[in-house]
Amino acid sequence: MLIIDAHLDLAWNALQWNRDITKSVYTIRTQESDLTEPGRGQNTVAFPEMRQGRVAVAFATLLARSTGHPDPHIDYGRPAQAYGIAQGQLAYYHALAEAGQIRLISDVTMLNQHIAEWEQWETDLESGLNESHLSTSSSAVSGYTSPPLGLIISMESADPIIEPVQLEQWWQAGLRIIGPAHYGLGRYAGGTATEGGLTDLGQALLPRMAELGMILDMTHFSDQAFWQALNLFDGSVLASHNNCRALVPHQRQFNDDQLKAIIERDGVIGTVFDAWMLKTGWVINHTTNEIVSLNDVVNQIDYVCQLSGNSQHSAIGSDLDGGFGKDQSPHDLDTIADLQKLVGMLRERGYVETDIANIMHGNWLRLLRRSWAGTLV
Repeated sequence: MLIIDAHLDLAWNALQWNRDITKSVYTIRTQESDLTEPGRGQNTVAFPEMRQGRVAVAFATLLARSTGHPDPHIDYGRPAQAYGIAQGQLAYYHALAEAGQIRLISDVTMLNQHIAEWEQWETDLESGLNESHLSTSSSAVSGYTSPPLGLIISMESADPIIEPVQLEQWWQAGLRIIGPAHYGLGRYAGGTATEGGLTDLGQALLPRMAELGMILDMTHFSDQAFWQALNLFDGSVLASHNNCRALVPHQRQFNDDQLKAIIERDGVIGTVFDAWMLKTGWVINHTTNEIVSLNDVVNQIDYVCQLSGNSQHSAIGSDLDGGFGKDQSPHDLDTIADLQKLVGMLRERGYVETDIANIMHGNWLRLLRRSWAGTLV
């Protein structure tokens, strides 16, 4: 089954951690076998495994902060530095597209064509037809040539946007989704582990986003910023990688009222695979992943489905390799290709094929098609 993953820090891994993600997960692990930093030698995401797992589309992030809390991998002293880092990540995606490794998707026509090509490839793969008519710029999977991976550019933390008036430049460069917050108090909004709301910059940013047709990612908002943003922004909303506070009590997760508010806006919530957000009591760099499994992921998916009364608002936003690795992911996940295991697990929970398709890709498709209808190209 085709998969859409709504949160992968691909450029951050390639540039900040110097990983060649066009090579296999196992090659990268070998190259990092002597590194001791958490997550190194434990990666789970690379292009070959994405193709193997039929991850036809991913929301690929631009990630840089300027919060005043220096972190050598993510936080920078001035907004101009965050801008430069994010522009470099954006340039990386465009370089991959020019090399034929990926396809940048920025409007509904491109999205529909891309999905149709992947669906045709799946049909040909199942029927054993010759693959010679498919794109010569794509890569081989199981002896058949797959279409390029599709990437939709999102931004995690709006700090690289120096001023809201700059937003149209980012739109023209392909940015389609923005999550203004991250950890801490950002330039635009209070994020995880804060009680700060939207800043003046944040209040100016959201209406301009709506005018352009950008999608608002609610992930990482503080509770105060969440409700302020929801009231101020009248465009499409989603939570790209966010779990349920009822299952794992922490402010990083959303409570039932917040989840219901997103559902009422016809939004979608992507389940995140970071172990501490899947199991209560997990301690980073201490607890082993033996106690966390993909069954905990399915619990999160099912909770949103039960809350909404249907399968139309739960999806995948794995955040795999988001500053952690296999050691902080479910123990029965080796690479991103193992996302396919969720299909059988959902069947075992009683989900029918249409519901499973919604969760694996259909809900993100519906949201994108609705959001992009009538937007500027």
